[in-house]
Amino acid sequence: MNRAHPKGRPIPFPRLLSVETRKLFDTRAGMVVTGILILVSLGAIVGRGLVTGPHWHTLVGTAGIGFGTLLPVLGILTVTNEWSHRTTLTTFALEPRRARVLAAKCLPPLILAVAASAFAMLVAVPVTAVIGRVQDVSATWEVAPGALLAWTASNVLVVAMGLALGMLLLNAPAAIVICLSTTVVWSVVSRLGAAGEALAGWLDLNTNAASLMSGDMTGDDAARLATSMLCWIAVPTAIGVVRTVRREVS
Repeated sequence: MNRAHPKGRPIPFPRLLSVETRKLFDTRAGMVVTGILILVSLGAIVGRGLVTGPHWHTLVGTAGIGFGTLLPVLGILTVTNEWSHRTTLTTFALEPRRARVLAAKCLPPLILAVAASAFAMLVAVPVTAVIGRVQDVSATWEVAPGALLAWTASNVLVVAMGLALGMLLLNAPAAIVICLSTTVVWSVVSRLGAAGEALAGWLDLNTNAASLMSGDMTGDDAARLATSMLCWIAVPTAIGVVRTVRREVS
């Protein structure tokens, strides 16, 4: 039985965080996306290992294919589901300070990105060892710790982008389409001459995050990444927060 919250006292943030974390996985869409994410990650790691051999770092990075597609979707669903299901009235009635609710909604997907990265690293260990034994070759385990941290950070960035677009649009289908089509769009833009190439070079978050994962980021690379983060994460998040806080709920 849920304990009633004392009237007049603010709801503790840990309780809000717990509730929003449960919402992330309790919905049908959340459970389906999470299940697919696990299966795709496992399949990608095993399949890549059978093809390329027991190279642990390579197998870990292979999981990023599914992460880059499905983790942002979970972030988008987290901040848009209640608007589409019209349950925001109840949520904001129980906690009128909407900024706290948004913070509690955004933290679980970001933490999930870190957990998913750690999951891929752990799964790749036995897969690498078994494939090395089956193929009778020496497994490759060498990897710079900074490369793993950078890869994890890139997964967090794509989730942050999904959250930002979700808060900005408050419409899951539109945010998902934009989020998943950016790679193709920027690829086309980069082929539109020098201006298009320059624009994509500064604003394509996925490409600029790749320089972070490479481990040899220069000052110019850092400036490009910061610019794309400002465009796709900081500005949409700020506008989305203002829009959510001021929007009428019916």
